[in-house]
Amino acid sequence: MSTGTSAALHRRAVVADTHNDLLCAVVARPVERWAGFFREQWLPQLRAGGVDLQVLPVFIDDPYRPEGALRHTLRMVEAAHRVAEGNADEVALCRDGAEVDRALAEGRIALVLALESAPGVGDDVELLATLHRLGVRVASIAHFGRTMLADGSSEDDAGSRLTRAGVEALAEMERLGMMFDLSHLGLGGVDHVLELATRPLIATHSSARALLDHHRNLGDTQLRAIAATGGVVCVNFFAPYLHATDHSIDRLVDHLEHVVDVAGIAHVGIGPDFVKEVLADTQPPCCEPVPGDDIPPDAYIPGLEGPAGLPLVTEALLRRGWAEDDVVAVLGANVQRLFRTELGRPA
Repeated sequence: MSTGTSAALHRRAVVADTHNDLLCAVVARPVERWAGFFREQWLPQLRAGGVDLQVLPVFIDDPYRPEGALRHTLRMVEAAHRVAEGNADEVALCRDGAEVDRALAEGRIALVLALESAPGVGDDVELLATLHRLGVRVASIAHFGRTMLADGSSEDDAGSRLTRAGVEALAEMERLGMMFDLSHLGLGGVDHVLELATRPLIATHSSARALLDHHRNLGDTQLRAIAATGGVVCVNFFAPYLHATDHSIDRLVDHLEHVVDVAGIAHVGIGPDFVKEVLADTQPPCCEPVPGDDIPPDAYIPGLEGPAGLPLVTEALLRRGWAEDDVVAVLGANVQRLFRTELGRPA
């Protein structure tokens, strides 16, 4: 396998990154700089990495919760719209699969808005419809801790399922065509969603618990069940979720191969969770360490600290002996197919 071969394959593939917190960095700028900052700081990195489809999570920092959560959620949604409007020659904010496909055909990066843990919603489930009207098409209902809808993965010892409002939120998302994101949800909540879900699910940034027993990773039973819904599991690149000490691209490939073996090649994608630059670029940091969590905040796979490094993944997969069609599927074709059939499609 030559570098030229891997580079050509990467250019040919649709690359879908289902989790990059870059909006946190955008909204830290003055409003009049939002579109320009994205163009100067992030667009070159996305282009260098070959990113064609970018999911933009709306993550709300601790200082804004709970009182300011909805206000800051709306600011981040507005920032995404201004980024798209101010860079319409390069990107498009997409509300359904047809708009994603059209953006890609035009050579623009398809942006998809997502809620991460939805603290601005609280237990007012009707606000999901409001946010759907504003373009949000993916949502999770917990982060590390407890919300009014569910417990995050760091609360696994509680063994809790969704709250009544959480059950209502799942049903409302299915009605609207807003995809339910299982990443960060506690294990009991994941299993509860899998019992109730009638539409395909996505895990936007989760790795394999069988390879590293960390609460942020998903077990084989959950991986199989997500695939059975027709959904996709997008593997997280954050090194401490991949291996305790060996923070190399080979350990990332191990997780990708394991999820493929368990869930099937059609149900795997990539959710890098590039946070190094965002953490360095925002005050306060958007993802502060959870008390008692021993994950070092500065542990990243060399070369994969940001989206410009994504061609290294293609090279590593080919070096491991993957078929080209399988590489293309995992880089983004699986997510594109899922979004084409499910994104924004009402029940």
